[in-house]
Amino acid sequence: MRFTASEVATATGGSLTGADVQIDGAGIDSRTIGSGQLFVPIVAERDGHDFIPQALSAGASAYLTSRPPLPDAAASAIEVDDTARALMAVGEAARGRLTGPVVGVTGSVGKTSTKDMLAQVLSTALRTHANERSFNNELGLPITLMGAPDDTEAVVVEMGARGVGHIAMLCDIAHPTVGVVTRVDGVHLEMFGSIGAIAQAKGELIASLPDDGLAVLNVDQDTVIAMAARTTADVIAYGLSPKADVHAEDISVDADLRPTFTLRSPWGSIEVAMSARGRHQVHNALAAASVAGGLGLSVEQIAEGLAGAAISGLRMELTRTDDGVAVLNDSYNANPTSMRAALEGLSGLTEGRKVAVVGVMAEIGDTARAEHLAITARARELGVEVIAVDAPDYGPDARHVADIDGAVTALSDLSAGDAVLVKGSRVAALERVAAALLAAPASR
Repeated sequence: MRFTASEVATATGGSLTGADVQIDGAGIDSRTIGSGQLFVPIVAERDGHDFIPQALSAGASAYLTSRPPLPDAAASAIEVDDTARALMAVGEAARGRLTGPVVGVTGSVGKTSTKDMLAQVLSTALRTHANERSFNNELGLPITLMGAPDDTEAVVVEMGARGVGHIAMLCDIAHPTVGVVTRVDGVHLEMFGSIGAIAQAKGELIASLPDDGLAVLNVDQDTVIAMAARTTADVIAYGLSPKADVHAEDISVDADLRPTFTLRSPWGSIEVAMSARGRHQVHNALAAASVAGGLGLSVEQIAEGLAGAAISGLRMELTRTDDGVAVLNDSYNANPTSMRAALEGLSGLTEGRKVAVVGVMAEIGDTARAEHLAITARARELGVEVIAVDAPDYGPDARHVADIDGAVTALSDLSAGDAVLVKGSRVAALERVAAALLAAPASR
């Protein structure tokens, strides 16, 4: 979205030094800043002000600063008290220019995949913009809004939270007209303290909706559907239950874990064949279908969008090695709910040997030991071997290795027809296991 430097100064209450240049989008990383963008130096473990020269060299046309402007820089500077708060202010200004629906998506599990699917579905009828990857916090959200092209007709933004009040703050920037809540689970309990606090935080999205807005809620979870009481907006309930307004029937999964199902909705029924992998993705597809139908898209457009929707990387990526081993890379993150879903996907993938290489499920609080043991027990029920990488909480029924090299060595006897799941929280970085398997020569 295009601004002038003076418009940015007005939105932030800042002071412009230099020419009133055109700005198109924003970024906080000097290594990836785009030509003509606004560079926003964030003060954290490292002070982003130190990287202003690099950002300007990379093509940034202006920058925010809470320091005096660089004396010898040709680019324009906007002096503000706090660069992060100023970025949020510019994000809100960008939101004010949007006239179409702005959809906020939150939940303990599934929000990124739902966002990805919804963006693809809406794009069958509307010029749609969505956040990249998981840009879902007070920095990523305004960057997403500023990055929307001027002719955007719909925006989809993912909303994450580290505590109660965070999503409310994001809603003050994005002013969503549609809100989606996928699930409330024991994820990030170390930060929230209780499931009740998680539900309170996620429900802030629904409480923010205008009277003429739309709330899309998972009817299969009581904690989510109860959020209907927090809004005067219209409510669409989705889920696997037949009592849902939008639900799925006759779900099946092919040999590559791609689901098909019959979509039942107030707007009609249609057969849907998904490109995303995993039976659990049907729930996310129903959320996307509910928003799209609520905004007036046809069931044909919904089915078309879901058929072409690719989800963000490191989520149920299925690749086969040269010697026929299936590698299911779901290493972006992990919690008990997503871990069970991935194990169930793995169990249906092959008749051969099935192995789950797992890392720690981080930030799940005092129940961490019990939750890890439960995952090992569930894997055994499904006939899946567990190799735990530097994660002792999986217990004595798992095979334990110290590091990535140990995991790769433990998989050296795989053969054609076997399958490996790789999954752990981001801190484990287990995508390196998948990369090593796929890079290995045939006939290990």
